[in-house]
Amino acid sequence: MRLENKTALVTGAASGFGKAIAERFAAEGARVAVVDINAEGAKAVAGAIGDHAIALTCDVAKADDINRAVAATADAFGEVGIVINNAGWSHKNQPLLDVDEETFRKVYDINVLSIFHMTKAIVPRWRAAGKGGVMINVGSTAGIRPRPGLSWYNSSKGAVHMMTKSLAIELAPDKIRVNALAPVMGATALLETFMGMPDTPENRAKFIATVPLGRLSEPKDLANAALYLASDEAELLTGVVLEVDGGRTI
Repeated sequence: MRLENKTALVTGAASGFGKAIAERFAAEGARVAVVDINAEGAKAVAGAIGDHAIALTCDVAKADDINRAVAATADAFGEVGIVINNAGWSHKNQPLLDVDEETFRKVYDINVLSIFHMTKAIVPRWRAAGKGGVMINVGSTAGIRPRPGLSWYNSSKGAVHMMTKSLAIELAPDKIRVNALAPVMGATALLETFMGMPDTPENRAKFIATVPLGRLSEPKDLANAALYLASDEAELLTGVVLEVDGGRTI
């Protein structure tokens, strides 16, 4: 039980990477808040996990929603020790000038502003408790080795990586560790958005060919990596952007 007696809050946990992280953390002894704008999806995931999970509806782009989610998790399970900023969104793969301002802002609101809101909500609690804390932000290989057609999404994930490093260095005196995961494209709800074409076996094969280990990422890959970074085994790791990418960014 690598997370026994710990409380974790996972955003975007109704499906995909977030769902797998919530399930794996619970299996390792954590109490988990399944946080998502999809209320019914969050309830389904929390219900399947059982008594050690709660479902919370939250728009991560809104500070009030984030504050309520953190407070509700603490009320249910005690102070939050682990935060996973997983919720994310992308514009579809297309020429950069075809992306309008509203879409650009939504990408940054969900991928970047959400981390600002979460930091403002959780860091004062961690400082007051004096026990440190763990934040893990889900970035992307897109923020390291960008693909054409995703310029604004790529830049948002680059921001996530730099925010992670900046937060890590500033919060280190408080024993707060901040790391990121950079997954290669996975078979999630956003796959066709990233590809910019139908998810056919032929089109998927083109993308898989760019990954040296020969496959896309799977939710379990991110869950395993997040588990390590959240556990005491990684107590000396902070400011790391861990590439879960099958060699894509080499």
